[in-house]
Amino acid sequence: MPQKAQAGASRRSGGQPASGGPGALWLRFKPLPHNQESTMMPKTYRAAAVIAGAALATALSVLVVSPGRAEDYPARPVKIVVPFPAGGTADVMPRIFADWLSRKLGQPFVVEDRAGAGGNIGAEVVAKSDPDGYTLLASPPPPLVINQNLYPHLSFDPTGFVPVAVMARVPNALVVNPDKVKANTVPEFIAYLKANDGKVTDATQGNGTTSQLTAAMFQMMAKAKLQNVPYRGSAPALNDLVAGSVDCMFDNLGVSLQLVKAGKLKLIAVASKKRMASLPDVPTIAETLPGFEAVAWYAFAAPAGTPGAIVDKINAGVNAALRDPEIVKRLANLSAEPVGGSPHDDAEYFKEETARWKNVITAAHVTLD
Repeated sequence: MPQKAQAGASRRSGGQPASGGPGALWLRFKPLPHNQESTMMPKTYRAAAVIAGAALATALSVLVVSPGRAEDYPARPVKIVVPFPAGGTADVMPRIFADWLSRKLGQPFVVEDRAGAGGNIGAEVVAKSDPDGYTLLASPPPPLVINQNLYPHLSFDPTGFVPVAVMARVPNALVVNPDKVKANTVPEFIAYLKANDGKVTDATQGNGTTSQLTAAMFQMMAKAKLQNVPYRGSAPALNDLVAGSVDCMFDNLGVSLQLVKAGKLKLIAVASKKRMASLPDVPTIAETLPGFEAVAWYAFAAPAGTPGAIVDKINAGVNAALRDPEIVKRLANLSAEPVGGSPHDDAEYFKEETARWKNVITAAHVTLD
């Protein structure tokens, strides 16, 4: 009978590598005399041995080559899908990192906006893409930690995404059209809402967004009512708010602060735990409604099954970008706080955020209607 293969033999013992490169598995075979081989191994056995050997060689080559592929990543352009329209922070933020990664990793990282259905359309595109690191999702919370608690039938599993890196956090804020809303403080704004019960229009980034959920939480805690007007992202909502088509909005400060500085919008309060160092004179909503906090964050995620080595490489790139003074400056212009951390940290954060927003949805009785 043929002798069994023995793993771990050295090159000096006459073994041959199953596949080249570091960590290759060595096999040693004790050859049989020609006459024994021909008499003891029928053709069918020899054929089976050839097939089995080929299968083993293929498997071993995958084990040896896969780390090399991660080291060579990216070998071609990478697509970053943003599930919200251009012009808002959800679009601006990943472009900052796409530009940095393109320069440092030697391949284009191209942002593509695929808006609609509260971020579900773009998220579905990524979820169903090949898990090879060449199609990534860059998104705020909705399609990652919120929509599974709002939409009864999603065509993708938000929990299946592989967290890659959280780029930054931006607090939401209450901004109003200065010509339509004369209130200057949160108590004055609440009084205005109660005097115009259900008539004050509130623009949101869309159903299920942090903008809508922040407004729902505000109404619940203030015991006042707003009229929800959903849009497909921040940019069109802010355009209508500036034009006076709607009255107010709970938007992240990333883009809306520039409109405040230009005198086109009025900033009443921020939704961070504490006053922002860059805006020390702007009160928090929590000063009037204790415990109120709403922050939008922006993260990269990959399809389920994306190799960990590739995820780690992108994560390392994002963390390196967050140490670049120029990137820090650009984030500060968006009122953004750098986050970073490991994929494991991000996975735990996603779980915490899923539970937090689910509590808001339940307590405020938020629906898609």
